[in-house]
Amino acid sequence: MSVPSTPKWYPLASQAGCELWLCQPVTIEGAVSGNKIAKLRYPLLNAQASGCRGIATFGGAFSNHLLATAAACEQQGLQSLGFVRTDRLDPDNPTLRRCHRFGMSLIALSRADYRRRHDPDWLAVLQQRNPGWHWVPEGGTSSSGVAGVREWALAQSPQGAVTHLVTATGSGGTLAGLALGHPQLNMLGMAVVKDDSLPQRIRQLCEGQANWHLSMASVGPGYGRFTREHLSLCLDIRQQIGVSLEPIYTGKALFGLLELINQGHFKPGSRIGFVHTGGLQGLDGLHYRGLIDSAQWQALTAI
Repeated sequence: MSVPSTPKWYPLASQAGCELWLCQPVTIEGAVSGNKIAKLRYPLLNAQASGCRGIATFGGAFSNHLLATAAACEQQGLQSLGFVRTDRLDPDNPTLRRCHRFGMSLIALSRADYRRRHDPDWLAVLQQRNPGWHWVPEGGTSSSGVAGVREWALAQSPQGAVTHLVTATGSGGTLAGLALGHPQLNMLGMAVVKDDSLPQRIRQLCEGQANWHLSMASVGPGYGRFTREHLSLCLDIRQQIGVSLEPIYTGKALFGLLELINQGHFKPGSRIGFVHTGGLQGLDGLHYRGLIDSAQWQALTAI
C-alpha cells in the first residue's frame, strides 16, 4: 500500500487577505481514506516482514481507524483483530458490520478495560493471550504511523507553495508526521478532543521539530459531538465544491480554522492548506444513531 502522492486541491475561500485550499488525498479504497492510508503503510509492511498473521488494534464502536485497518489488511492478504470500546457488539452498527465484512475479528472491551489500553502490563497480558499479531495503537498513532504521514508531499497548491498546513487532530500522529515531513512550513493542528496529554504526545512524536502549534478552538462540545454550525458547514461545502466532510473531525476542524482566519490569526498573504483526513464512513454511524437525518445523510453521501 503506497502513500497517496497526487492529492486534489479545492479553493475554499479568500478572506482576511488569505487563500484557503482544501487538500484531499487520493485513495484506492473508500474505507482506507485520508490519513489512514499513510498511517497504516509501515505497520502493514512490518506485519508482513515479521511473518505476523495480521494487525491487532483498538477503536471505538464507530472508529475510522478500525475500519481502515480491516480494509487495508484485507487488501494485503492479512488478518485483522479489533478490540472495540463497547459493552456489546451491535450487529447493526454500520462500521462494525463493514469491519466484519472485511474479515476483522472483533472483541468487545468494557470502558474500564479500554481505558487500560496504554498500560504496558495490561497490554502485555492481552498480547500473550492473542499471540502472532503486529499491534498498532488506537488511531494508528505510533512512530511507524508518523513515518508514513511524513512521506506525504503536500507543500504545493495549484497557486504555489502553501505557508501553512492545517489538520484535524485527535491522537496527534498526523500533525507530527506533517511537521516532520514539511519542516519549512507552519503546521497547525485543530484539536477535536479534550485531551490534556495530547501536546506532550505530539512533542514526543515530533522528535524535537518545533514548527507546529495545537489549537483548541475546534474542540467545541467535545470528542464525537458537534454543533448545528459544524454540520451546516459540511452541507455548505458539499453544495459549493462537491466535497463531503463530516462534522466529527474535518467539519469541526475547518469550522475552527475559519474562525481563526476571520479573527486575524494569519498574516495577510498566507496560503493555507487544510488537509482532508477522511473519515466519511462515520456519516453512516451518525445517521444510524439519529444524529443526522436522512436528508442530511443523503446530501453528504450521494455519489
